[in-house]
Amino acid sequence: MQEFLGYHSEWNLGSPGGWDYQRITQIIGKAVWQRLNDISPMPLALDFDHPLLFPVYGFVDMLVGAHRAREGSKPGVIAVVAEEETLQDVTENRNLAEHLSRAEGIAGALMAPQELELVRGRVCWRGDPVSVIFVDFNTDVLLALHRKHDLSPLLQAVRERRVINPRGTGPINAKSMFEVVTGPHRDRFHEETVRRTPWTRQFYPRRTTGPGNEEIPELVEWTRAHWPNLVLKPERGYSGRGVRVGAVHTDPDEAVDLALKEGNYIVQEKISLNLWAEEIPVPGNGRLDLVRQQTDFRCLLGPQGLLGFLGRFGGVPTNVGSGGGVQPLAILRSPLEVREAVAGINDALLEMDYGAIMEVVEMQNNMAVNHHFTYLLGPIKIALRPRLITEQQLEALEHYALGLWSDCLTLERMWLDGELAGVVEIDAEELEIARWQPWQGSNALIASDGLFSFGAHPEPS
Repeated sequence: MQEFLGYHSEWNLGSPGGWDYQRITQIIGKAVWQRLNDISPMPLALDFDHPLLFPVYGFVDMLVGAHRAREGSKPGVIAVVAEEETLQDVTENRNLAEHLSRAEGIAGALMAPQELELVRGRVCWRGDPVSVIFVDFNTDVLLALHRKHDLSPLLQAVRERRVINPRGTGPINAKSMFEVVTGPHRDRFHEETVRRTPWTRQFYPRRTTGPGNEEIPELVEWTRAHWPNLVLKPERGYSGRGVRVGAVHTDPDEAVDLALKEGNYIVQEKISLNLWAEEIPVPGNGRLDLVRQQTDFRCLLGPQGLLGFLGRFGGVPTNVGSGGGVQPLAILRSPLEVREAVAGINDALLEMDYGAIMEVVEMQNNMAVNHHFTYLLGPIKIALRPRLITEQQLEALEHYALGLWSDCLTLERMWLDGELAGVVEIDAEELEIARWQPWQGSNALIASDGLFSFGAHPEPS
């Protein structure tokens, strides 16, 4: 099995996104690739249409399957519930409702949580019973909205175990879980999961062990002294907010003081930036230049295994919410190494007429507008060339995903058995809701953000 290199930086068991953005990226990326080949043919066989490059379809199958398991062949409503102010701006939630409505007997509906209602004791939307609900926010947001609106119908749906992701994933949906995986309990997890988990510790004044199992008498001062090789991030943060990266954010005192002031941070071993980077052609100032970009790789998985991927690129972090973009993915079918194929694409693009390249960029932008390819900050950036991966590496990723799903179940069992006291810190109200709907391997969408290389990363200088 052909290997891939690197580590996961975090997992998301709450309400991960990106599953439909990759579908749109593939459509645009394939059209761009074909137009570039019209300008100057590139002798490479690339597959933009592999099912794992369209994760939304596996997600839809999961939601429809959950409906069928509850309702059999009866028709019904599957609700996509998101914060009211995002309903017009988050394209993939609108698209998800439309994808669901294409399934026989299913009406997909996008709504704010306060639009749910109780009719004769049944959770409904506009008078129609709702069978399954995908909630695009975590439990802390649910509680905040419940204090503003009466969300009793949604809370009843949680009790009836209609909500995906189950609220029972909440207690282990924290980056502090990586301390469990890299600490004394490491022998309870799959070897590959442990190998791909960076050393992580909850951040507060404490004695612990370091990345090489060395003794650390006081973690906070050790972090200041070793800052260039470390990352600080909120245990339950998202979109890159509050993250500080050694050597990118050069002031260790600012990073440490922020983490201590905010509380509930983790410190993590920094993954070498060159390992999860690629050279990508970027237009500007009248020419095309190769620019080193960070390229992370979100794996999306469910009970049956891997559903697909989201390829992102940009700075540190790459989150679209922090100004990053997305990258088309393609399976390399030609008998070449990934590094050789990527170098060939880059060289061919650099040799093309710049005016012709800009016409392709204009086409790319127009397609993005036509697909309403936007996020909360506005239009989403798209890389000019695809990221390449081999069929053998896909098989390795499928193996990786199966182990990760199993290991998340192990973490849940440990939490339920009381073994994660001090690691799982969760508000009492959130905890109550989590206990209403245990996960236990039921339908859920898990994201693992991989800082992976498939062979095209720059060599260390």
